[in-house]
Amino acid sequence: MEIAALVSGGVDSSVVVHRLKEMGYDPTIFYIKIGMEDKDGYIDCPSEEDIEIVSFIARKYGCRFEIVSLHEEYWDSVVRYTIDSVKRGLTPNPDMMCNKLIKFGVFEQKWGHQFDKIATGHYATTTELDGLTWLSTAKDHIKDQTYFLGQISYMQVSKLMFPIGDLLKSEVRTIAAREKLPSAQRKDSQGICFLGKVNYNEFIERYLGRKDGLIVELETGNILGKHQGFWFHTIGQRKGLGLSGGPWFVIKKDVQRNIVYVSKGYDTIHQYGEIINLQGFEFITKDIWGDFDGEKEITFKIRHTPEFTPGKISKIGDLYRIHSSEPVQGIAAGQFGVVYDTEKNLCLGSGMIY
Repeated sequence: MEIAALVSGGVDSSVVVHRLKEMGYDPTIFYIKIGMEDKDGYIDCPSEEDIEIVSFIARKYGCRFEIVSLHEEYWDSVVRYTIDSVKRGLTPNPDMMCNKLIKFGVFEQKWGHQFDKIATGHYATTTELDGLTWLSTAKDHIKDQTYFLGQISYMQVSKLMFPIGDLLKSEVRTIAAREKLPSAQRKDSQGICFLGKVNYNEFIERYLGRKDGLIVELETGNILGKHQGFWFHTIGQRKGLGLSGGPWFVIKKDVQRNIVYVSKGYDTIHQYGEIINLQGFEFITKDIWGDFDGEKEITFKIRHTPEFTPGKISKIGDLYRIHSSEPVQGIAAGQFGVVYDTEKNLCLGSGMIY
């Protein structure tokens, strides 16, 4: 079987190569350059250190190694989506879009189609049920990354391999140390890849600029301060508001008037909700419900977190509505609600919150 292994230089994808070799496979290693290297050299995601580590891994295990560039495609899809979403006052998830459109989208079209499987270092697994492939959760529930894979299609999941999905993070690091891999003690990457070392707000400012607006207390209408643009703030945000006497949380944004509304305290009713409306919901493997009346028992996530929240889902036309069994903090339009069957450890699909 021909396998393409996507290796970034981190400990997880490095151990993927080791495990594939243990399984008797001889993968071809790909390093995907997706960082935006614009004319001013402002953004620098692909690092020389990453490529050096991946080159070492390829030599150590005798694997063919290719560096491929998807700069333009990443800009046209993921980066543009991120900027457009922020400009509209939404909360984007570029990591989900990168998986769907770039790693398992354009890469597949240009190189992956030559291989039987694509292996990655995601903390996830796949399960074969009723002759179909299902995306399922990882052994390490803290590191589980199925939320970020919630937008992939059946054609994509049926071709994927997750060789470390049955390991705890500690076990991955133990293997890396034992095999003397240079990434063994390397810290996990943080943030959005295309930014590299650039601050998120600096990136947003470059494309959307600054515009002074008011910070207003939601309950009273009192003006508490000023901000430099609603696009710098996200629903549920606590830090970075510059307000005293808190804690203060961003509750909503008036995009037309450039107003950020905040509420004080940890437990205000304005921070939490129990109804989550989803549009464009798509099942990964297949529609297991069809047209139904009433509600289905589910668990779900609206962000990357170890916890699954129990609830029920109902359907109104093409729209789905989650009724959470407990209050959920920071529900924001633009986020994705990912639905699970945790009894079977399956990730069923996702839709965008509106």
